[in-house]
Amino acid sequence: MRRLTTLTALALSCLLATAATAETRTLKALGQPGATGEIQKNKEGPFFQNFAEKTGLDVAANFQTLDQTGVKGAEELRILKSGLFDIVSLRLQQVSRDAPSIMGLDLVGLNTDYDNGRETMKEFGPIVDQQLQENFNTKLLGLWPFGPQVLFCNREINGLSDLNGVKIRTDDQTLSKFIESIGAIPVQMGFSEVYQSLARGVVECAITGPSSANASDWPEVTTHVLPLSFRFAIQGYGMNLDTWNSFSPEEQQKIQAAFDGLVDEIWVYSKELYDDAMNCNVGKTPCELNKPFNLTEAPVSDADLAVVSDGLMAVSFPAWAEVCDVTFKECSQAWMDTVGKRVAK
Repeated sequence: MRRLTTLTALALSCLLATAATAETRTLKALGQPGATGEIQKNKEGPFFQNFAEKTGLDVAANFQTLDQTGVKGAEELRILKSGLFDIVSLRLQQVSRDAPSIMGLDLVGLNTDYDNGRETMKEFGPIVDQQLQENFNTKLLGLWPFGPQVLFCNREINGLSDLNGVKIRTDDQTLSKFIESIGAIPVQMGFSEVYQSLARGVVECAITGPSSANASDWPEVTTHVLPLSFRFAIQGYGMNLDTWNSFSPEEQQKIQAAFDGLVDEIWVYSKELYDDAMNCNVGKTPCELNKPFNLTEAPVSDADLAVVSDGLMAVSFPAWAEVCDVTFKECSQAWMDTVGKRVAK
């Protein structure tokens, strides 16, 4: 009897040890700000809330949006490097000051449509991944777009020629250089500041995606939209490299496959949102995913398309290359050897 009791105790001890060993692992995940709209709400958020199901691993995600934490977008690579978060939905324009190679993914005039954008990610994404691993202890898991970034103004415009001397909100130095090249005045500011700045006349125009503008009610404080794509607002998912390396190769494959699936979904959804938001912003139908407004849509001329396209190699690439080559001396050459083979004129 005593022997059976001892065996029972040992068996119970083993079961408890097994249960402790099998305890679900939790990763700290930081997402896009909630105010960025439908992609965060309908794709990114649900993915992290169902992380174990998506990856097929006994791993959960403790998910918070950027605005819930007080973390600034420019700090994201630094907190990934430190291990404060395991996974971050990277706002690439904001972190590009720390890692200039990132902007080679989304120079003004580079990604003219969704197909071109995906090609750029395949060509230059591995270069960016290598740089992030070497300098920021970060594994790049995927790249996705908010979509074409277009111009919203609180004054009448009929094309780029109407922007001489106009103050335009931008979000980084390469876009600012292009805006200067067409005679306008760039004003760099964060997304959260734009609505009030447009309402008060601090800026007269601002550039963002139609869906983001719709979600943040920009059409309430603007009158015209010029649907000319300057860039695609590429974003990315990064995982702390120590966290990544703590998984087995088989587990890494499952995690990567899950992020590949999420990214593919977002590319498709981004196009759906863009088309719907453009309709909604100017009072057209169908308008099913965004709020209806009544902006005036300015025509996009062949001349304006040419200005943006020509600006890639004349303005955007040289300005970016000068900065990027300082921190990564082969930066611009790596771009020319990949993306440049397709787009350089």
